[in-house]
Amino acid sequence: MPLEKDYNDLKAKVVERKKDFDDFIDFLENKTTWLSAPASVRYHLSEEKGLLKHSVGVTKTLLKLRKLLAPQLSEESCVIVSLFHDLGKIGMPDAPRYLKKGDKFVYNKDQVEIQIANRSLYLVTKYIPLSDEEAQAILYHDGQYIAENRFIAHRECPLTLLLTFADTWTAAAYEEGREIKENKNYYLRE
Repeated sequence: MPLEKDYNDLKAKVVERKKDFDDFIDFLENKTTWLSAPASVRYHLSEEKGLLKHSVGVTKTLLKLRKLLAPQLSEESCVIVSLFHDLGKIGMPDAPRYLKKGDKFVYNKDQVEIQIANRSLYLVTKYIPLSDEEAQAILYHDGQYIAENRFIAHRECPLTLLLTFADTWTAAAYEEGREIKENKNYYLRE
């Protein structure tokens, strides 16, 4: 399947921190809902493997942006932050954030609540050492959509800016199906 191939191709790009990364992947794939969780229950990709689809899509978009705008950024760094930017949506191994009920997912009210980006950073740093820029990118990837993020406005590192745009672009243009109409400078839904 294309999703699994893309996912495996992206994992192969992590070389310098391969041991830590592989240990983390093993944990995610065998002890969490990483491979099956939805990206949300209300917004985009509220479906089986939705989070993986979103994460792979954001990573592919970020790598395109990196090549065009910031080739000096490490490809490995881009893969790690974009693949795991929304990882907090899995919840914890013993308390997934979303539960399958019939043909849809619902929010698990029995989990300990932690903001998604904070949980993402928490989970990743248990296994993979991150630079300050990588930590900022994961923690503030939602940009100004989150009120608490406003204090870093105009102080984002390039990796954070690219991840914010890759995340927004992937969700809006690819997942929600918005497209740019000719001779228009805004998005319209079909």
